[in-house]
Amino acid sequence: MSLVTLLPFIVLIGAMFLMTRSAKKKQQAAAAMRNEMQPGTGVRTIGGMYATVKEVGDETVLLEVAPGVHAVYAKNAIGAVLDDAEYNRIVHGDTEEELPAVPDDASSLTEATEADAEAAGIKDGKDAKIDLGKKDEAEDAAEPKDGKDGKADGGADAK
Repeated sequence: MSLVTLLPFIVLIGAMFLMTRSAKKKQQAAAAMRNEMQPGTGVRTIGGMYATVKEVGDETVLLEVAPGVHAVYAKNAIGAVLDDAEYNRIVHGDTEEELPAVPDDASSLTEATEADAEAAGIKDGKDAKIDLGKKDEAEDAAEPKDGKDGKADGGADAK
């Protein structure tokens, strides 16, 4: 056999080796993360539930999912161990920085200065009234659209 016929097999075996190697590294990192769990640590399960670790066993973990509500999970069901700041931000909505104050009503958001009013064409600071009501059906029928008699293409009076 020549080297040319063996080359595709060698490449395929090399690719499989690299893929299994990276998968093993991910599994080892996940196992190390799960072994670092201690009581009081915030975690997220693979199902997306956030809880606090109460006890760590060999293959199981006792989680407090709500105050006074405990559940036993397999260690493999822990998707991520969270640091305290991230856990409190997600679960309790705590933020470290001050967020800007949001007004209780929208009136403060719509106040305009006189310069803004003049630029918008509003006189004396009073808003121009906009008619948002529907037109009467009689007015709609009286106004032909684009000079046509209101019939659609191919429309006829046949019933």
